[in-house]
Amino acid sequence: MLTHLVTGLLTGWSLIIAVGPQNAFVLRQGMRREHVGLVVLICSVADALLMVLGTLGIGAVVERAPILLELLRWGGAAYLLWFAFTAFRSAARPEGLAAGRGEVRLRTVILTTLTLTFLNPGVYIDTMLLIGTLASQLGGDRWAFTAGAILGSLTWFAAIGFGARALAPYAARPRVWQIVDIAIGIVMVLIALRLIIGH
Repeated sequence: MLTHLVTGLLTGWSLIIAVGPQNAFVLRQGMRREHVGLVVLICSVADALLMVLGTLGIGAVVERAPILLELLRWGGAAYLLWFAFTAFRSAARPEGLAAGRGEVRLRTVILTTLTLTFLNPGVYIDTMLLIGTLASQLGGDRWAFTAGAILGSLTWFAAIGFGARALAPYAARPRVWQIVDIAIGIVMVLIALRLIIGH
């Protein structure tokens, strides 16, 4: 059981430790020190829910509904391009965190976190389909594997969310935020293009 738990943990890390819209947003909120705990919680719970559903076999149902993944693909691409636009717009008028970057409203943070999570088809492929498929091959130990994957997700989001606070002293510099916003914008565009192309 412990072996499968550790395997699930390593698998969870390998799937989630990649530059993506969700990770970029968590990192950004961590640097801003705004609603970090809530953002980490939402991302972790969402991943856990999808992993549990995948282990229960729901992933196979979603896989047989290509129209659903197609809608998610185009919706996700559109949202990512809009998010990239806002990041580039912010980079064009860089300000330090203390120089007037007002705190983002809680409602906006929640909606953005949920959108970046659930409008990303990749999250369904990785957390629901892949974790579900791997777990299904383990019989009675599948839940230990899934628990490990959930732990991997939770520890990763907590690490980048709360770890980014160490970068907060640099957040007062407009140039730092300009670089962060440009980097996030580029990441969003690349992922959107990947979704549009279909790879």
